[in-house]
Amino acid sequence: MNQPFHHPIPRDATIYVAGHAGLAGSAIWRHLQAQGFTNLVGLRSAELDLRDPVATRDFFAQVRPQYVIDAAARVGGILANDREPAEFLSDNLRIQVNLIDAAREFGVTRLLFLGSSCIYPRLAEQPIKEESLLTGPLEPTNAAYAIAKIAGVAHVQAMRRQYGCSFICAMPTNLYGPGDSFDPERSHVLPALIRRLHTAARNGDPSVTVWGTGTPRREFLYVDDLAAACLVLLERYDGDLPINVGTGKDLPIRDLVSLISDAVGYAGEVIYDPSKPDGTPRKVLDISRITALGWKPTTSLREGIARTYSWFLDHCPTRA
Repeated sequence: MNQPFHHPIPRDATIYVAGHAGLAGSAIWRHLQAQGFTNLVGLRSAELDLRDPVATRDFFAQVRPQYVIDAAARVGGILANDREPAEFLSDNLRIQVNLIDAAREFGVTRLLFLGSSCIYPRLAEQPIKEESLLTGPLEPTNAAYAIAKIAGVAHVQAMRRQYGCSFICAMPTNLYGPGDSFDPERSHVLPALIRRLHTAARNGDPSVTVWGTGTPRREFLYVDDLAAACLVLLERYDGDLPINVGTGKDLPIRDLVSLISDAVGYAGEVIYDPSKPDGTPRKVLDISRITALGWKPTTSLREGIARTYSWFLDHCPTRA
C-alpha cells in the first residue's frame, strides 16, 4: 500500500464532472452536492464534445477546473460492445486522451479516471486484485472497450511518472441504479433484465428468455455507493495502481433474475438460451485496498434493485 494520503477538498473548489448526465456521473454530482460542494461544472456532449481536442482544451482554458472526475465514456452492454468495437475503442480513447492531456496542461490539482472491471483478464484469479491487470487475455465480447480503459490507466500512470501529476484511477465493478439505460439494444444485464421482466409481468407472459446459461457470476454495485467512493479516493488516495471499487460479493445470473422477478412481480418461467454468449465466467473484485481507506458499500442488492425499479417506473413508463 502507498503511504497515508490526506487531501481535503475545499467545498468551493471548481470540480468538473465529465459525463455528469450519465449513470455514474449523475450519482457523483448528487453526492458532491449533498456533501456541500458548491462549484460543480458539467456539460452534456451536445455542449462539449470531448472527442474534439480543440473544444476540450478551450473548455479547460476558460473554466480552469481544479479537480476533474472523468466519468465520460461510450458505454453499452454485451450486444453493443460486440457490434460496435471500432466506436467503443475510438471514442473512449479520444475522450480520455483529450481530458487527461488538458488536465495536465492547465494544472488540474487532482484527476480521477473511472475505468471498469472489464480491464482484467477473462480468467483472472478471483477475487480480482489490482495487480492482475495485463496478466492474461481479455473477454473477447468487450475487448475494445477494455483496451481503451487500459490505455486510460496507462496514460494516468505516465502522467504521474513523467510530470508528477496527482492523477488516480478507480475500477468500478458492474454499476446500476437511477439514471441507468434501459434501452434493449444498449443496456447492461441488470437494467435489461428489469425491463424485460417488467414487460413480461405487465403482459402476463408465461415465459421469458434470458441470454446464456445463467451460471456466470457477477458483482453489482449501486451507483451512489460508487459516488461516495470517488470522494474518498480523491481525498485519501494517491498511488499508481488503479483501485477496485465493488462489493466483494457476487452471485449467479440466475439468482439475479430471481431477485429482479421478485421486485417486478413476475411469476412466469425463465428460459435460458445457451446459444447466446455468457461472457466472463466469473468476475468479483478484491476491494481490500479501498476498504482500508475507510469506504464500504452500504446498499444491498435487493434494496438497490428496488430503488432502480422505482426510478424505472417513474422515468420509463411509456416505453416499458
